[in-house]
Amino acid sequence: MRTYLLIMVLAAVLTYLLVPFVLRLALSLGAITQIRKRDVHRTPVARLGGVAMFAGFVGALLLASQIPYLRDVFASASGVWAIMLGGGLMCLLGAIDDIWELNWYTKLTGEVLAAGVMAWQGVQLVTMPLFGLTVGSTRLTLFATIIAVVIVANAVNFVDGLDGLAAGVVGIAAFAFFIYAYYLTREVSPGDYTSVATTVLAALVGASIGFLPHNFHPAKIFMGDSGALMLGTVLAGATILVTGQIDPATVETRQAIPAFMPLFIPLLILVIPLVDLTWAVIRRLRQGRSPFSADSGHLHHRLLKRGHSHTIAVLILYMWTAIASFAAVAYTIFPSTGVIVGSAAAVVVGIVVTWVKFGSRPIGNDDDRPREHREPARVSAGETKADRASS
Repeated sequence: MRTYLLIMVLAAVLTYLLVPFVLRLALSLGAITQIRKRDVHRTPVARLGGVAMFAGFVGALLLASQIPYLRDVFASASGVWAIMLGGGLMCLLGAIDDIWELNWYTKLTGEVLAAGVMAWQGVQLVTMPLFGLTVGSTRLTLFATIIAVVIVANAVNFVDGLDGLAAGVVGIAAFAFFIYAYYLTREVSPGDYTSVATTVLAALVGASIGFLPHNFHPAKIFMGDSGALMLGTVLAGATILVTGQIDPATVETRQAIPAFMPLFIPLLILVIPLVDLTWAVIRRLRQGRSPFSADSGHLHHRLLKRGHSHTIAVLILYMWTAIASFAAVAYTIFPSTGVIVGSAAAVVVGIVVTWVKFGSRPIGNDDDRPREHREPARVSAGETKADRASS
């Protein structure tokens, strides 16, 4: 465990130190988020922060590759290199979008290609999250993997709408799944606690933590698509790798539930971005618009319209992410009765806190929002550009 904590610290420190350099790069390249109708920030903010996150993530893994304890994790056939490659391609695609604002179908094509490369390099969903069914062919395996990666990447991208929200949600989700992967590794291979998924997740948690001081409200820099797409890809890749490391015959029946359904826990862990993604697609299709068009109907926008602060809205979403993710992980480790009771109590507390903060005020229009969240009277010329495809 100490080795993984070291990786987290390395990724956090590297990311934190690299952000100022990337900020200057973003300003020089014009990668700046202008004020658009759906935005909640009042002044243009540089994006491209995902480049610093990816650099910190990769830097920590490269340093970790020199640790003898992790020698097998970084073997030539290891999936860690495939995840780094897939995450790097997604980061590059997002960086291009951060600078030049690609249309949605070009970006989606790039996402499919990046996910396909990662799958081609060995990170493949060979077991479906339903009764442990095995995918029937190599072609179908590649297809299922690409779909899963693109969905998770866009779920993270859609939730990236408030300062610190995506980095915090992914950090919480990745840490919960890190605990899950570490526990299963110990159960499956006693005496050898090393695994690709646990190593990758440790670096991902660190990169998210290192970015938050620069990104929490009021944000000095946004992660942009370069960060959101990369975070989703890496998290999806680590999740998929767990599938090939679990033998249901070696674990108890209750523990075998997530072993047979390797995406069940990640779905719960990513419940906030996935629910937001699903609702956004349904909402836009009902309005006769592209599911990739942008709007201000996301969950975080609706919370702000309740009339409370940016920071409170983010912390509420952190709370629900933590409740869902840690409850799912706890079920595999502790007695089920205690976990169910504890989870139910946490949900009740979460409902009460959310109602106290947001339930007492009706959703209003722009004039009902606090002054710090109202749209500026004069908008930047950047608003005349086509809205980005991401949220």
